Amino acid sequence: MWAEAIILTVITAATPLALAALGELVTERSGVLNLGVEGMMAVGAVTAFAVAVTTGSGAAGILAGAMAGAALSLIFAFLTITLATNQVATGLALTLFGLGISGVIGDGFVGISRPPLPQLEIPGLSDLPLVGRILFRQDAMVYLSIALTAGVWWFLSRSRQGLKLRAVGDSHASAHALGLNVMLTRYLAVMFGGACAGLGGAYLSLAYTPMWIDDMTAGRGWIALALVVFATWMPWRLLAGAYLFGAITILQFHAQGAGIGLPSQLMSSLPYLATIVALVLISGRGRLALRHTPLSLGKSFVPER
Repeated sequence: MWAEAIILTVITAATPLALAALGELVTERSGVLNLGVEGMMAVGAVTAFAVAVTTGSGAAGILAGAMAGAALSLIFAFLTITLATNQVATGLALTLFGLGISGVIGDGFVGISRPPLPQLEIPGLSDLPLVGRILFRQDAMVYLSIALTAGVWWFLSRSRQGLKLRAVGDSHASAHALGLNVMLTRYLAVMFGGACAGLGGAYLSLAYTPMWIDDMTAGRGWIALALVVFATWMPWRLLAGAYLFGAITILQFHAQGAGIGLPSQLMSSLPYLATIVALVLISGRGRLALRHTPLSLGKSFVPER
């Protein structure tokens, strides 16, 4: 059925956005703005693919992608948290570095393909009409993105450690005065964000397009950054936004296939135009934009000696 096929492709397009954006959401709730998501996704994608091809294990590739993203985020954390460099400039440099190093690492893997991640089937439920394939026959990373959303929501809104992280993001000076370890909290948050970006990249090279090509992230890291603002730093809104942007991405492919008389370049830009429109709408509603914005976002913390 065509409707089922479209929904399945929307889920596939939305999953890497959700994974990367969830990590950035946690990073930003700690008060750190990491614009290097695109670079971390690229490094995660090439590392995951290289390890999966070399070992023959998709699970090993996924783990390697997460570790590569976390490792790259450590560079950003050291520069911005320990050395207190400008977070915006450092994040942009991280993106350029990640895109460049991923091209070097992936040079020997261009043109190689491998089977996509296997789909998990639930006996009795996977064969249900329409909803069977959509809900009960997806690969593990689709379910991971949903579970991760629930976990991040619980962590931020229900756990003691999540409350501490939010306190650091809202006022690092006050959190430090209360005895909270601001720098450790931010290091862990940045590493979590890097691991999630690496997972998003791994999904691209192991499931969405099971091969490696240069610039395969194609701006998804920037969309993930916009999703965090679009969702006003709320996990469930972020997941819904990821599926919305995934639908727009798939829409432009189907529109081109249907022969709509618009330039292909314009159709390809739809996801990015939608991102701009969404940010404009959010910025026009000041209270909504500021309600959950971490007050210390993008501000360096230098503890008093």
